[in-house]
Amino acid sequence: MANDLSPGHLLARGVCRCLMDHGFACLPEVVPRPGLRVDVMALGRKGEIWVVECKSSRADFTSDRKWQGYLDYADRFFWAVDTGFPREILPEGTGLILADRFGAEILRMAPEAKLAAPRRKLVTQGFARTAALRLAGRTDPGLSFQA
Repeated sequence: MANDLSPGHLLARGVCRCLMDHGFACLPEVVPRPGLRVDVMALGRKGEIWVVECKSSRADFTSDRKWQGYLDYADRFFWAVDTGFPREILPEGTGLILADRFGAEILRMAPEAKLAAPRRKLVTQGFARTAALRLAGRTDPGLSFQA
C-alpha cells in the first residue's frame, strides 16, 4: 500500500506519526475552505491547531501559490520535507519538519499566531466533522454525505 502513495503522501504519513507522538490528532488533506486543501491538520490536547504542508521537491514548493492562505487556519504552520529538499528556499518564520514515510522530527518550531476564538471554533468543528464523515464512510462505504 505504501508503494501506491505519492512522495507527498508518504511525508504526510511520517508527519502524522510524529505529531501523534506529541499528542496531536491528525487528519490528512483537510479543506478549511473551498479552494484550500492542507496536507495535514493536527489538533492538540489543548485545542491548538497546527497545519503542515508537505513538499517533496523544489518544483512542488515553487508551484504552491496558496500556502499563505493556510496561515488563517492554524496556530502554527510548518513545512515538512525530506532530507534531499533544499531547505534554504523555505520562508523564514515558519516551522520545519524533516520527514520520511516512517516518521518525522520537528527541526524548527513554528512561531505561534493564536487563532481568534470564532475562527478556532469553526476550524475545530470542521476538523471534527471531516473526521466523523471519513469514519462513517469507512464503516459504511455506501453512505452519501456532504463534507
